[in-house]
Amino acid sequence: MKNSTLVALLLALVSVAAAARPTTPAIDLTGTWAFSVDLDNGGHGDPTFVFKQDKEILTGSYDGPLGQYKVTGTVKDNKAIFGFDFTNEGVNHKATYSGTIEESTKMSGTLEITDGPKGKWTASRK
Repeated sequence: MKNSTLVALLLALVSVAAAARPTTPAIDLTGTWAFSVDLDNGGHGDPTFVFKQDKEILTGSYDGPLGQYKVTGTVKDNKAIFGFDFTNEGVNHKATYSGTIEESTKMSGTLEITDGPKGKWTASRK
């Protein structure tokens, strides 16, 4: 086998192995985050999230105007999606936060609440 063929074969194998490996997000969100949330209906809140990240899985807690809830979500590359279920006036809702991780201490995005308002948020690591 010629050296150039061997090199090409090795490069192909390395590429396949790299593609098969799960990607780990560049930034780990583990820690306490202070959020500022502005709803489209004029409402505002400053909840605190405490995250624990294991590869692409995000768990943690929310403590804010809606109460205290367990949080679940995912992180892939520089995108995070997380949220929690809650009940308000006897109606079940889901709060879903979708955002972009801008740096290790800053992220921002949008909030959607089923059968409720939408909004925008920013967050900084405490």
